Amino acid sequence: MPFNRPALVVVAPMYGFRALRASASPHLPTLIGASAVLLWSPTLGMLRTISEIFGATGGAALIFTAAAFFSALMLGMPRPSQLPRRYLLLGGALFIGTEASLSLSIGLAHHRGQALELVMINYLWPCLTVLLTVLTRMQRGNWLLLPATVLCLLGVVMVVTGEGAWSPAVLWGNLRSNPLAYALALGAACMWATYSLVTKRIGGTRNAVPLFMAATAVVLWLKYLLGDAPPLHLHWGGLAQVAVFGLLTATAYGCWNHGLQHGNVTSMAIFSYFAPVLSVLWSSLWLSLQPGMGFVRGVACVTAGSLLCWWATRPPRALPPPAPPAAHTA
Repeated sequence: MPFNRPALVVVAPMYGFRALRASASPHLPTLIGASAVLLWSPTLGMLRTISEIFGATGGAALIFTAAAFFSALMLGMPRPSQLPRRYLLLGGALFIGTEASLSLSIGLAHHRGQALELVMINYLWPCLTVLLTVLTRMQRGNWLLLPATVLCLLGVVMVVTGEGAWSPAVLWGNLRSNPLAYALALGAACMWATYSLVTKRIGGTRNAVPLFMAATAVVLWLKYLLGDAPPLHLHWGGLAQVAVFGLLTATAYGCWNHGLQHGNVTSMAIFSYFAPVLSVLWSSLWLSLQPGMGFVRGVACVTAGSLLCWWATRPPRALPPPAPPAAHTA
């Protein structure tokens, strides 16, 4: 696919963004951050197939081991002393919580169709990010934020309910079928929105993604070793997916963090509003699924609600300067 602009930023992390940071364009960090959405889109479908091969915990541990390796190769591994202490603790906890929760939720899905539903629940984070920027007074907003949030939630309800007639009993029944997976997906969305704001406010200038990736891998390996997960087996196709996933993930998170630290968070969220559509398209193709109309309507609602969030936070249009007074002639 002709993603010409994002192709440039894939190479950027290998140089630590030094060359791009020196660019005269003030919008380039925001564009770099927004390109992460394109890189994330194919990965969630792959996350499901990797978990089918290696298990939910083992697959996630392999993924973040590979992602930590590629991140360190591209950006270098920062020392903890180089990061603000508050960000190291709070940002690190949110990053690890997000990635572990999302990976495990998709791995715990009972079937591929449910995995696609969990992907959509996770994509509440763009709306939540904008909502948090307004609540923390990092961004101005108006009354449209309320219906926008309701529209996003309605879209998720449509996705989870499926093709049948909606009712609270149907929704509750679907959620009760796998409550842990749905709770983890929702928690991941909330934590990622919070992480984005924390990184913008106290993240400093050093990209901490390699360190956070490595910490996530350690936590997942500990869970794997202390749990009752089946032993891993050699699967070359699965390992190839792990390598591709790790490379895409490392590049995407490096770009996103760079945008958070040096770009405009709200503008990046605008790009991410189309992430549900892109991710569902990629995941449907990868998992050989054909979403029904209820699912499609839910995706449309989430995307429309997120766009309405952006509209609610637009700065007021500047008034044109007053016309100079007409010259009087004698």
